[in-house]
Amino acid sequence: MTMLHSLPLAFLLTNDDGSACSLMDLFQKGHEIMWPILLLSFVGITVVVERLLFVLRENAAREPEVVEKMLESVERRDIDGALAIGKKSKDFIARILFYSLTNKEFSLSNAFVRASGQELARFSQGMATLDTVITAAPLLGLLGTVTGMMRTFGALGGGNISAAAGTITGGVAEALIATACGLLIAVTALLPYNVLNARAERAKQEIADASHALEILLKKSETMPPFAR
Repeated sequence: MTMLHSLPLAFLLTNDDGSACSLMDLFQKGHEIMWPILLLSFVGITVVVERLLFVLRENAAREPEVVEKMLESVERRDIDGALAIGKKSKDFIARILFYSLTNKEFSLSNAFVRASGQELARFSQGMATLDTVITAAPLLGLLGTVTGMMRTFGALGGGNISAAAGTITGGVAEALIATACGLLIAVTALLPYNVLNARAERAKQEIADASHALEILLKKSETMPPFAR
């Protein structure tokens, strides 16, 4: 055991010839557990890139002035005018209002709930996968720690520590590399996950605000005298 404590940590990050470990060398020292960790990293990167592109597209498609004009038309009892304004809009609020007003005669509230649910599902897409990556990556790193320590203690149990020095350091390296990679993936994915969650919550608030505004303006237009301006 004294030999294990006397080994510098840098020894775990160098090759047998004394050269610094490359990423591929570290991957190989992490042994089999690095494959599922690598797969998780690819899944996480794919989801993050796709979601960030989605948010950028949605932000670029926002047309708050169209939403305001639609609500102003509703206030003037000009439902057809509101539908004409929002018909070609790519703004998700305008699409919800358009669908709701189109089905106003059947059930305005149900139409709004259905349309808003479809839009919110688009904002939530991929979030469960990203949450799984954040949760599973440290657990896989911990599994790598266990297997590395098992390899280390198995070598120590042989009695000849000097002959098993390579196996001992290899087990320690496996434990450290797997843990570090798992934590790195989780920490890296956590920031975009929170950003995407915040964007989805903001979309919920915008939809709720549009719902309240639509309900108020419809009630207001119903109580106005005919042809009032």
